[in-house]
Amino acid sequence: MSSARFSTFLTQIAEALREEKGPELAYLLKPTSEHGKILVKEFRNPTRQTLSYYEGSLEGPWDEVAIQYVLVVNHCAKKRAAEAFKEECSLVLLFLRYFALNSGWTLPALFSVLRDLRDLAFDADLEAAASGQEGTAAMEEAARIISKAFSSCVTDRQSPIAESRKWGVYYVVGLVLKCYFRVKRISLAKNILRAINANPDIPPLSSYPRSHQVTYRYYIGMLSFLNEDFAKAEQELTLAFYNCYTGAHSNQERILTYLIPLRIIRGHLPSRELLARFPVLDELYSPFIAAIRTGDIRTYDACLDRFERRLVDLNLWLTLDQARELCIRGLFRRVWIASAKATRIPLAMFHSALLIAGMDVSIDEAECLIANMVYKDFLKGYIAHEKQFVVLSKANAFPRLADRPSPYALFH
Repeated sequence: MSSARFSTFLTQIAEALREEKGPELAYLLKPTSEHGKILVKEFRNPTRQTLSYYEGSLEGPWDEVAIQYVLVVNHCAKKRAAEAFKEECSLVLLFLRYFALNSGWTLPALFSVLRDLRDLAFDADLEAAASGQEGTAAMEEAARIISKAFSSCVTDRQSPIAESRKWGVYYVVGLVLKCYFRVKRISLAKNILRAINANPDIPPLSSYPRSHQVTYRYYIGMLSFLNEDFAKAEQELTLAFYNCYTGAHSNQERILTYLIPLRIIRGHLPSRELLARFPVLDELYSPFIAAIRTGDIRTYDACLDRFERRLVDLNLWLTLDQARELCIRGLFRRVWIASAKATRIPLAMFHSALLIAGMDVSIDEAECLIANMVYKDFLKGYIAHEKQFVVLSKANAFPRLADRPSPYALFH
């Protein structure tokens, strides 16, 4: 077995370590790098036993890391995702032994091996699901290992701040949260966020690369959204969107998928220009927005039915069901305009409008809907119950949706 090429690989690793070249080390450990394909041809069917000859050829743990790399690329070449993932786990754990004792120059390599670990976990889970097995085990294991890397980043107390492993904190957190969302174990995020809050010596988020900030804010926004803290969700997702690289179209689309319904609840309907840039979101949200603008409850309800599966999968059905109130407000506003903006309108007119709009409600239910609108600041006025009239304010009977003092507080 010729080992000239493998010897070159070992020499390149030794040089990257000696000269503290993080990006080069990252490239050397990437399963898709060109030298990986060469090593696959060199070692036809490598095993840990056949490669044990090379133990001691580099200072530990790098001799073992190099051996693991050969095993990973071999399994990748033969499309054995589960085995490739298993060997990558061992490679990353060996790498972390070195990483925990060194300064931040190794961060590019850390980011690279963790990203590869996550990608291989994704492939391994797909492979398992295709053969009828549990389809999240690899990703859960990847999250566990990436959490170890987070601990190594957060606990760097020795390195000078410019070379600290702490500069890896938010990138690694982004990867961990991505794994948790993938396996629907979102509650585990609390431990990670608690650890960040418990370490005040971590540099401020604004000091980190913009891409790290955007990913972190996106997941904080998503966690807030799922916890129904809509105000915080909107704040974080807005910052994520405005700082997102304009060329990262799919990332912008992912952020807007949740930011648009939050803005709708606030009464800020997205412009045609914005939706035109994102055809998938245009198809999903434009029918709802058109129905809100015209107070067309029948169309709005038809959209809820039509998109139900998709909205449930995105955890958005409840939000858009709640936003239906904006549609009812739109309908009541049309009644007011049809009444020449009168300040006293018979309750029966609102009831009739609801019936025409396809809502089969009694006059008592109509009265209840109007009372709810008043309570939630959708309209200003009161109900003269005995006379069956709605008395509306002379000034600003239907305040602008965006002017309500706390629009999210009532959406629960």
